[in-house]
Formats: sequence, structure tokens, C-alpha cells
Amino acid sequence: MKPTKIEHPEYFHRVIDCQYACPAHTQVPEYIRLITAGRYDDAYMINWISNVFPGILGRICDRPCEPACRRGRVEKEPVAICRLKRVAADFKESIKARLPVPPKTKNGRRIALIGGGPASLTVARDLLPLGYQVDLFDDQSAAGGFVRTQVPSFRLPQEVLDEEVNYILDMGVNCHFNHYVGSLKEMLGRGYDAIFIGTGAPRGRDLPELPGRKEGDRFIHVGIYWLAAVLYRHIDRIGKRVLVIGGGNTAMDCCRTARRLGGDKVKVVVRSPRAEMKASPWEIEDALHEDIPIHDKLSPLEFVIKDGRLAGMLFERVEGQVDDQGRRRLTATGEAPVFLPCDEVLLAIGQQNAFPWIEKDIGIEFGRNGLPVLHEITHQSTLPQVFFGGDAAFGPRNVITAVAQGHQAAISIHLFCEGRDLRQRPHPRVNLTGQKMGFHDWIYDSHVTDDERQLVPTVEKVRSLKDRLLEVELGFDADRGHRESRRCLNCDVQTIFIDRTCIECDACADICPVTCINFIVGGDEDDLRSRLQIPADNREQALYVSPPLPTGRVMVKDENVCLHCGLCAERCPTASWEMSKFTYHEAQAEDV
Repeated sequence: MKPTKIEHPEYFHRVIDCQYACPAHTQVPEYIRLITAGRYDDAYMINWISNVFPGILGRICDRPCEPACRRGRVEKEPVAICRLKRVAADFKESIKARLPVPPKTKNGRRIALIGGGPASLTVARDLLPLGYQVDLFDDQSAAGGFVRTQVPSFRLPQEVLDEEVNYILDMGVNCHFNHYVGSLKEMLGRGYDAIFIGTGAPRGRDLPELPGRKEGDRFIHVGIYWLAAVLYRHIDRIGKRVLVIGGGNTAMDCCRTARRLGGDKVKVVVRSPRAEMKASPWEIEDALHEDIPIHDKLSPLEFVIKDGRLAGMLFERVEGQVDDQGRRRLTATGEAPVFLPCDEVLLAIGQQNAFPWIEKDIGIEFGRNGLPVLHEITHQSTLPQVFFGGDAAFGPRNVITAVAQGHQAAISIHLFCEGRDLRQRPHPRVNLTGQKMGFHDWIYDSHVTDDERQLVPTVEKVRSLKDRLLEVELGFDADRGHRESRRCLNCDVQTIFIDRTCIECDACADICPVTCINFIVGGDEDDLRSRLQIPADNREQALYVSPPLPTGRVMVKDENVCLHCGLCAERCPTASWEMSKFTYHEAQAEDV
């Protein structure tokens, strides 16, 4: 196996598992260290630069960073990264003076944003400081997209949403609310230099062919429309017995909202086994905590109507089986149908894209599932001046993915307006900074704490269920936030091995608390992985391999389990190990 090229900008990036897993590549360890130091404003701004909505995402993010967290490999629970993001937002002071100020003299280019969700807002935030005129069109009365209409207030208070949305709008966005764009051809005729479409996936899936659907229409609601109606106070009550069909996060929002609107017996019904539900584990836990049972392996058969009212639903029991091609399918067990009584049903079985306002002869091609044909990186459509992002681009995902796509689309729009090649993307900004302060002292706190993950306090369940506007999670206070932040293993502080000064005394290997450093005879990767003191089975993480040493051996470090504690550097008598902080800034439009 050849020596590792640690100078490649993506090598150490992949070692920072949380940052690498984040679609927007937020500098997680850096902002957590700032929280430890009580520098909440600085921690917030690091978040704001990359993920744009720290207070919002600190409450509702899908948290791809946490399953990747290195802490979760050495003990049960990862660092509560998402909740620490909220700590930065909750304890910051005014940061308005630190936000970029767009130039008074514009660059003469005009951009239209259709849809006011996270992707469009991210594009606006990236392009406004570069002198663009940005016009936003949305059929709602306020920006925020489906974060505003689908996420209940008990998860995301409106004042938090308004604050972070307004940070962007106040930079100079020309807003056209309550404005439904009915024709893309008409928008193109307005002479915009580029148009970004971030209209989400606005159509909720229904069960139109199921027997009883038409007869029971006034008792059956599509989940995303129902949540929006609750938000705008068009609906303020629901029947006592409610069935929620679906197993995603929207279903969890529906069932918990139904409990707060008078549903005494709210049940969730899913076709898949419980373990395969699409909802985030913590969303499922919250629903169960609010006494909402989940019935799995049931497929809808019929809406049962009696005397003109919905009486319940019939379901078919199903189980998973693998077919001849190795594909897993749900098939009927042959048992008698299951009847579940209910007064109302909420359908949360998925969302679809809808572009009835984009003319078919305009030059934009659509492919599978009605999605636009796009370049995966540039987000450019087959009509060069039109770009897509968020759920409108590649289908429903999550807020942090929409933000990441907004950053990429903004780069593309800027390159397009400059007349440059959209595929020549700007490189990330990286830096490697030594952390030595003394022989045994580091600029960063290298102590690995034994604290377990902090529990987030919540409002008493009885109170919470009586008020749909009352936020359930209270967030960490300053003390809990400090203790949780200290659980971070500083994965951005890298161990740098200097082979030319190593005397092969093995002191570093002896002191390593997780036995990740090895001095062995070289070989190919499979051979090396198998011969380490603890075999390196996780092929998602690299092996750090040195050039050959004087004895012919090589140093091999398993990056998968390194704690970045610095003990190897402290013990080494020849200073052949250095601790250096690796900083990775994902490129944005300003870097073009």
C-alpha cells in the first residue's frame, strides 16, 4: 500500500466524520469548541456561513452528522451535535452587525427565485453580497417554504423561523408574496439573467382508488395540506379517534399535532416493519412518549363508511419477503383483514413534485417521477438559465440538503452570469495549523471526558398536549451545553506523522488508548487491515500509512477509532507526531 497523501484536501476532511457527513459541511468540532469556551456568537456565525439556519436546524435537522460521530464508536451515544447547534442560537447575542452587507452599487444582473424555502433563501444569501438583484416569488404570505407550513410550532417556534428567514430578507431581497407563478415562459420574458426554482415537493400523495375514499372525503385529509391548514388556523380541532397513515417525519408531525387538537386515541399505521420506518428515531420516540401507538405491517384496504360517516379502515397484514432478484417486497400473509375504528384519517404517505406552471415546449426536460433533468453538481436544467434546488430538484429530502444544494446552485448561477464553465467549481479552502503550545500542552482541550450524553429537558407532557404552540424541547441550558460540548473528540485536530525523525521506539503505539497505531511490515490494504493489532474492518475510513521506515516497517494508523487525544505526540521522544487543526471551508459563490 502506497504512503498516504495527507496533503490531498479531502483526506483529512473524511476523517472529520461529522463535517463530512453534513451535506453543507459545517465545521462541527470548531463551533463545538467555541461553545465550550462560551463564545456563542462565534459558534453561531460558523454555522450561519455554512448551514444558514442554525436555530431552525438546531431543532429540526435530520442530523446526518450524529450517526457519523466518532464518539458513537467508542460508547453508545454520539455527541448531541444538533442540540449544540441550538445552544449557539439560543445563547448568542445580536449578530446582525456581523452579517454581510450587500454593495449599494449592484452588478447589473437580476435573479428570480421561485419558491421561498431554504434552498431559495440560501441562493439569495450567497448572491446578494456579490451585487445581484434578487427577486423572490412565493404563493405564501411569508418566506420559509414547507418549513413554515409543515413543521409544527411545538417543534419550531415561529419567532425562531422568522428571525433567521429575516436575516436574509433584510439583506435586500425583493419579495413578492401571495404571488403564484403561473407561467415560467412569462417569467423568462421578464429578462432575468437566471432563474432558480425551489418550489419543493408540494403535492401530497393520496389513496384515490381505495374503496370509500370519495364517500369519506370530508373525514380524510392529506397530511401536508392538513398541517398547513392547522398553521393558518383554518383547522383547530379533530375527531377523538384518528389514524395517521405513513411512517415518515410528516406522519410523526401529523400524529403529534392531532393529539394537541383533541385526538384522544391517535394511532400511526405503517406498511413496513417498525425498524424500517423512514422517520428519524427521535421523532418516533417523541410520538411514543405522547402515547401514540404504532401499528406496523398493515397495508390499507378500504375506508369503511357507515351512515355517511367514516367508521374506520380495513388493513391487510403484510410481511417482508425477498424475491428471486434479491429485492425485498411486502406480501400479504393471508390472514383476515384488520379493522381499526376512527373518526378521521391523515394521509402522510409521501410527497410528489408538481410543475403545472412550466410549459412543456419551453426546453426543460423532465425524467423519472416528474423530476427535471439536471446536472447533478451544477443543478442546471436543459434550459441553461434555469436552475433547480431543494426538493424541487431531486425529490424530497431534508432542510440541510436543500441548503447545500442552494450553495451549489448559487455557485452555478454566478459562474453562468460570468460566462464561465459551470463544471470548473471553486476548490474548498483548507488550512493545517499546528496546535503545540508547550511540550505537553495544546491550544485545544485534548482531555477525553467520561460524561454521557446529556438529556434535553422537555415541557411536562400534560401541558404540552394542551397547547400546540408550546415548544416541547426546552434545549440545553448553558451548563448542560458546556458538558455536552466537552464530549466532542476534536476530530478536526489531526495526528501528523513525521517519518524522517521517527526512531521506531513504539512509545506511541504503547500509549494509544484505542490501539490504533501500528508498526508493521508493509503490504496491500487488505493485508494491512487484517494484521493490525485490532483489525480495521471499517473500510469507509482510511488507513494512514507512512513511507517505509529504516527497519523496513511502516506506521499504519486506523483513522476509524483515533480519539485525537494527542497522547502519541506527548509521548514521542523525537516529536515525530504533531497535532494540527485541519480547517475545511466548503466553497461558496464568493470563492468563484
